[in-house]
Amino acid sequence: MRKVNIEIEIEGKGRALAELDNRNPQIAEKIYEKLPIEGITKLWQEEVYFETSLKLNYENKSSTSCKGDLSYWPPGQAICIFFGKSGPYSEVNHIGKIIQNLDIFLKVKEGDKIVVKKV
Repeated sequence: MRKVNIEIEIEGKGRALAELDNRNPQIAEKIYEKLPIEGITKLWQEEVYFETSLKLNYENKSSTSCKGDLSYWPPGQAICIFFGKSGPYSEVNHIGKIIQNLDIFLKVKEGDKIVVKKV
């Protein structure tokens, strides 16, 4: 998949910009094709995630993450945003990086509405 930007909005709190990358190109492409995707946020350590209706498998799974990683977690059918030092609960597929305004995820509370859309 070519690098493309997407926007992640936390209702009432702001927007972040992410760039999809080639670490898991098939999964990134499938998610991009389904945008916009909405959900309700959940928190786990320094990670915001939300469930989707997407049923995707592992492509190039990873048990670690870096601050700013945007990932897909197959067991929970969830999109994950890692905004701190914590790692994933279990293996994920990294699909991109937050490239602008990562700090808005520090403001997220469980139950916030989140929308991921094409720019």
